[in-house]
Amino acid sequence: MNDSSAITDSGSLESSRRTLATTPAVHPIGRQGAAAAAALVLLASGSLGLAHGHGWRQGALFLVGGFLGLSLYHALFGFTSAWRAFIVERRGAGLRAQMIMLALAAVVFFPALGSGSLLGRAVHGEVGAVGVSVAVGAFLFGIGMQLGGGCASGTLYTVGGGSTRMLVTLAAFVAGSTAGALHLPWWSARPNLGPIALIEKLGWPAALALHLLLFAAIAVASLAIERRRHGTSEGRLGETGWRRLTRGPWPLAWGAVGLALGNVATLYLAGRPWGVTSAFALWGSKIVAATGVDVASWAYWTSPARRAALANGVLADVTSVMDFGILLGALLAAGLAGKFSPTLRVPARSLAAAVVGGLLLGYGARLAYGCNIGAYFSGIASSSLHGWEWMVAAFAGNVLGTRLRPLFGMA
Repeated sequence: MNDSSAITDSGSLESSRRTLATTPAVHPIGRQGAAAAAALVLLASGSLGLAHGHGWRQGALFLVGGFLGLSLYHALFGFTSAWRAFIVERRGAGLRAQMIMLALAAVVFFPALGSGSLLGRAVHGEVGAVGVSVAVGAFLFGIGMQLGGGCASGTLYTVGGGSTRMLVTLAAFVAGSTAGALHLPWWSARPNLGPIALIEKLGWPAALALHLLLFAAIAVASLAIERRRHGTSEGRLGETGWRRLTRGPWPLAWGAVGLALGNVATLYLAGRPWGVTSAFALWGSKIVAATGVDVASWAYWTSPARRAALANGVLADVTSVMDFGILLGALLAAGLAGKFSPTLRVPARSLAAAVVGGLLLGYGARLAYGCNIGAYFSGIASSSLHGWEWMVAAFAGNVLGTRLRPLFGMA
């Protein structure tokens, strides 16, 4: 999962979920009620303002971001702790949930991308070049996941949920993304096979069948490995009544469905899949430009679309708007769960890991043409081979990152 140090850094995915499942629900009053109310007001007013100033789709995408943030927080769903739990403990519940998420998205994405439209809306996938840049970038990103305490979406939802440490990770993430944007043209020129989309090579029915088999194989393999180590697999959480829908924690399957639905909604509204980290490069570059640096002359910003993004305000940028929505959606979820409790007491070594991890996350994401969302989730859902390359390289980085965590006083 995309973990925050405050929630999951000290233990495995399932132990964290058991803790949340057995913790008595805190009624959203006082600070919690104020956090939830503020998030609701900002989501509603922000959506209306965006719809008025930038069109109804932009307002809707802001709300989709809010839904994704709430889903991420309530399900504690994602990648960092899920992969660490498998690496260290051979627990695969989180990994299997990712396969469910990918399968659900692919069932909608593949026929839509094969025809070029979804419900009459022209759409395109997230397809990157397969090569050295992705391998190096994803490997660095994987190390950063374990040191920073989360991935891209994880950093956003834990910041929104009140993690002070992850603010440091986010700041370093933005800095690393900016440096990566400056250097990306050099990395893109390293050996590569170019973009490869299996929908184009095999046709969408065959490509979908192949992907569903791969997802199933990974899920079955993780289950077998887990049972070999522990004799049994982790079961789902206890009761899952409707009350849990607003207060959490959600079963992992709910999170898988929520993220898949959010990505499908993004594909329809934005015409392309969900992404996170291109906004970080944009924010950092705008900050650098404000100091007098001619950022517009960087090769990264010379394409028409990126040039327009740099020239316009951040509220005109789809990814930025969705990222802001994720922050507020997580704030809403934390308030509803009664768990919004920021603290400034963070160990120095943990802060150092947040800085190093954030820089690696940002730099790696730019080199790899995306993060766990833009390259892995959306890339694989688009049948791009670079998404599978990203998964393998990032998992290897997570193995190394997990071994480095004790150097920073992290479990």
